[in-house]
Amino acid sequence: MPDINAKAAGTGAEDFSDLPPAIEEPSAWYGPDMAASGDWLTVLSEAEIAEVEAATARFTATRGDIATLRREDFPLPLLGPRLAEMLAELMDGRGFALLRGLPVERWSAYEAAAAFYGIGLHLGRPRPQNAQGHVLGHVRDLGLSSDDPSVRIYQTRERQTFHTDSADIVGLLCLKTAKSGGLSALVSSVTLFNEMRRRRPDLLRLLLQPIATDRRGEVPEGQKPYFEIPVFNWHAGLLSAIYQRQYIDSAQRFPDAPRITPELKEALDLLDGLTNDPDLHFTMVLEPGDMQFVFNHTLLHDRTGFEDWPEPERKRHLLRLWLAPEEARPLPPVFAQRFGTVAPGERGGIILPATRFNAPLTAS
Repeated sequence: MPDINAKAAGTGAEDFSDLPPAIEEPSAWYGPDMAASGDWLTVLSEAEIAEVEAATARFTATRGDIATLRREDFPLPLLGPRLAEMLAELMDGRGFALLRGLPVERWSAYEAAAAFYGIGLHLGRPRPQNAQGHVLGHVRDLGLSSDDPSVRIYQTRERQTFHTDSADIVGLLCLKTAKSGGLSALVSSVTLFNEMRRRRPDLLRLLLQPIATDRRGEVPEGQKPYFEIPVFNWHAGLLSAIYQRQYIDSAQRFPDAPRITPELKEALDLLDGLTNDPDLHFTMVLEPGDMQFVFNHTLLHDRTGFEDWPEPERKRHLLRLWLAPEEARPLPPVFAQRFGTVAPGERGGIILPATRFNAPLTAS
């Protein structure tokens, strides 16, 4: 295992037998090994692309709202079984996959959105990604800054840092790439847990306790402006993570939020140091037509900062889905603070009193 220059744990007299055990599963991987394998990349066949185009054409001929599209309206007899295998790999294996080859360059924005949404329906139910009820998200630089507590980082060109999204699965479809930067990075949260357990179990224990995380102004009825969920959650023999360091830090703006102690800051800093270590994570380039799917409970994902093109039609643009598979793993009850419910197929997303699901074709 790689040495990440963390201090040795404790004094030797402390008892850490109450911690969850080290995890040896396919989800516990190291970046260089994963980058070298390439098993996570699948190139779509011409026949699979043809059936996606056919299903897309049937729907777009109706000019219907994409948010009304149902799985049975988007049959994929060839690709569907492969998507089922991929879903199993997401939830029980390495936790991510990349599908390459959608011909987005010859599609309209409506066609690309419908195709991506239809494919996503074979993996789970779409969940709203913001207070506006957008079940189809747009990842673009809107000229905003994360210094504004109402702004979420995907609306900027800043580095996102390693984090999870508020759904079981996040999917991205690349439409346009940046002039430079904007690489996708992944790290196994299971490996992060194992490394912290091995090196500093005293600090790991703090990340198994509830921590305040800013909702960035998207507050469900009757809830606090922050949620309190541990970074690492051990439930039903499974480890599930939830993390966004910037939002943990910004939750400190609320006077009633539990304070970040020096010891907790040390634990969070160690976790960040591990995520940023090239012996643990790896990066990939998303090309136009690539679809990346990530299981949030066992992976953290990141995007490097980028320089965009000056022309509006060339600017970096990705479509995003948050998906809730009906057969997803059990989650601890505390996740309901963020996911609304822990019921598989119904959980995740941001639900406010006036939320109405919709699928906009432009970023806002």
